[in-house]
Amino acid sequence: MKNVVLRDKDKQILTLIVDSYLRIGNPISSGFIAQKIQISVSPATVRNIMVKLEKQEFLFQPHTSAGRIPTDKGLRFYVNNLLSEALLPDYMIDFPSEKQSHIKGDFKSLLNEVSKILSEYSDNLGFVLSPGISKIHFNHIRFIKIAENRVISILSTTSNFILNETVQTNTYFTQVELDRASQYINQNFRGKNLLYVRDYLLRELPKYKINYENIIDKLISLLKAYISQEDQQGQIFLQGTPKLLEKHDLFNMERLKALFQNFEEKEKLARLLSDFISFEKVKVLIGSELDVLDTPDCSLILSHYEDHNQVLGSLGIIGPKRIPYKKIIPIVDYVAKRLSQMITHNP
Repeated sequence: MKNVVLRDKDKQILTLIVDSYLRIGNPISSGFIAQKIQISVSPATVRNIMVKLEKQEFLFQPHTSAGRIPTDKGLRFYVNNLLSEALLPDYMIDFPSEKQSHIKGDFKSLLNEVSKILSEYSDNLGFVLSPGISKIHFNHIRFIKIAENRVISILSTTSNFILNETVQTNTYFTQVELDRASQYINQNFRGKNLLYVRDYLLRELPKYKINYENIIDKLISLLKAYISQEDQQGQIFLQGTPKLLEKHDLFNMERLKALFQNFEEKEKLARLLSDFISFEKVKVLIGSELDVLDTPDCSLILSHYEDHNQVLGSLGIIGPKRIPYKKIIPIVDYVAKRLSQMITHNP
């Protein structure tokens, strides 16, 4: 269907219908709208506009004698208007400090805490996708051999968080070689990330091979192994799955079970959600737009967090389509900004 241009009166009525439906949960009648709308309009005019909005696929009438509910297209119209506004949370959000005892510089504990905040303030499922270690700007890094083909990296970020990640590599390293690689990176690339180091070494490889023999080749191989592993795997922090179960009346239960199966397979879910990482402030996917989760009953509200203008990952909430978007969009936006500020140590 071609794009439809709505008149101001049509927009007001559609917005009021969606607002009312999200709050009440029942089909909305023309008489109800005629009583609530702020402009002078007769019930007959409201009824005619609602019929037109149904023909344009913004509304749906579940039963002949019932009122109407918004379609995904109607919800999309409503959400797009919200996204064009400068929304702020209705209340202060108690964001964690890196000095709190349960975090103490532990980056993954921070991300887990953020997923809990998203769940608690939205009353839905909160998630945070963890970034690969190669994207984080570091102050110091150490590589340690833990098996013939396994190396663990311990990284201190520029904001004093600690991360560690293990990788399997086909290149044989002695601990002496790993110590030399760590020392070389710390001396020359402090404040950068491992992606930058890899690209720099590939570009300058002929020059460095003269002085460092094959250690640069081996280091590049190690960095490639970390980055390849990050591309294939993903870590996701989830909080609040019971909150979705409490909303069983808003979901098809069979599809909800399939959704929880995805939650159990966290790496798979992380890869699915990573497809939606973007530079948009807040992104909202509604029902049929969210086909990767295989449930038309869900909405996904997410944003990205970053370090020195490099996108690290995404965070947000998963909930039913009938969700208070006006409340939750600013929560997701605020939490993403605060997490970015904490990571870059710029509160």
